[in-house]
Amino acid sequence: MKQEPAQSQTHWGQFIPLVSVFFFWGFVAAGNDILIPVFKHAFQLTQTQSQFVSLSFYVAYTVGSVLYLLVSKLIKEDVTKRIGYKNSLVTGLCISAFGTLLFYPAANLASFDLMLSGLFIVGLGFSLLQTTANPLAISLGTANTASQRLTLAGGVNNFGTTIGPLIIAFAIFGAPSGNNEMSIESVKIPYLVLGAAFVLVAIFLKFSSIPNHPNPTVINLEQESSQTSALQFPQLLMGMAAIFVYVGVEVSTASNLPGYMETTQGYQTKDIAPFISLYWASLMIGRWTGGVEAFNLQAGAAKIAKFLVPYAAFSVFLLVNAIAQHDLSHFYVYGAVVLVLIAADIASQGNPAKMLLIFSLLGISGLVLGMSTSGMLSVYAFTSIGLFCSTLWPCIFTLAISGLGKHTGQGSNYLIMMIMGGGIVSWIQGMVSEKIGIQMSYLVGVVCFAYLALYALLVPGILAKQGIHLDKKSAVGH
Repeated sequence: MKQEPAQSQTHWGQFIPLVSVFFFWGFVAAGNDILIPVFKHAFQLTQTQSQFVSLSFYVAYTVGSVLYLLVSKLIKEDVTKRIGYKNSLVTGLCISAFGTLLFYPAANLASFDLMLSGLFIVGLGFSLLQTTANPLAISLGTANTASQRLTLAGGVNNFGTTIGPLIIAFAIFGAPSGNNEMSIESVKIPYLVLGAAFVLVAIFLKFSSIPNHPNPTVINLEQESSQTSALQFPQLLMGMAAIFVYVGVEVSTASNLPGYMETTQGYQTKDIAPFISLYWASLMIGRWTGGVEAFNLQAGAAKIAKFLVPYAAFSVFLLVNAIAQHDLSHFYVYGAVVLVLIAADIASQGNPAKMLLIFSLLGISGLVLGMSTSGMLSVYAFTSIGLFCSTLWPCIFTLAISGLGKHTGQGSNYLIMMIMGGGIVSWIQGMVSEKIGIQMSYLVGVVCFAYLALYALLVPGILAKQGIHLDKKSAVGH
């Protein structure tokens, strides 16, 4: 039997265990959106103060990345290369597990500061996971499908974000039909269970086939570059700002949605969970759609899958909310919005810069519609931002590290550092909402998408000067 050449296809035996990590940081990140209104009411916080939940979690990514760079400089070697990719994943999970332990004394003492400290440590562990998992996902297969592998991993991440709000809300409020009051005490058990899950997954990954030192040929240029630092590449510098504002608009749209629905729609906190679930499920819908190409389907099958997969993902959202006993009558019409995603995905033709531009313009349109309308139309408009953010991470990440060669690992770390945008932009929107109202505060997101559109327009020319042409898919995965 003819043996496939190395890196000729996705290494599913290694890739599947890896995506379990993506699931967990999605679960926690979306669960935070339920903690925000709970803490706001329990601790009598302003909208700005409530965004400290996002701020503490996402700033931890930057702190973790800085620590990563300092340690690497101290030992004169990349930390991930020194301890290995698999061991880095295990270490990150154990750090996050320790953070979840703080929820127990924090709940007993009703301490907001201790809660934030726990979230910060969880985020610290996730920083190492992100720095390791993204380039590892790229390396586990062919360059042609590197971006699609990241998209597919993101789809698993967003399955976690879809069920995270539902489970956290159930733990705090009980069944939707119940009349449960918010309880800080009830937060500690699910997070202790989550910590135990982190440890179990760490053990599973330790004995998995994930390599400690993967083949770097997919993510490195064949020729050596003359640059001495990743920061000498303009596509990375602009990409860092792009990751900052992308994560910012993705997180702030969701984290301010409970405040918007309570203020303008009259919803109670316990009834908002399915809408938060829909927002994060929208990212899952988009990422499952974008991940179709990672399976190397025949042309006809791929076209059919592009229509079936997004609705399969939407069905997952409906199913988990049906199991959670939520009223689904609000959500069926959202299936029509999914058609916009499908059309945009087809129009992008798999080109990451073109996809980034199209989806950024759609994001601006969704936010403007949400700010200029009322009722459920505005809620769906804001929720649709999940669809339009869905493929932006792999697009930006792939464009930003293209051509970095031996500096790819360093560049990846700088990009992970910019995840702090999720907390900072959420906090900024919280402050803006207290000045001009929470609905108009989504102007912050419009500015974020405008920069992403500018990056999409400029980066092809920047890469072309380095001999990297985006019409050739193999260049995208360098």
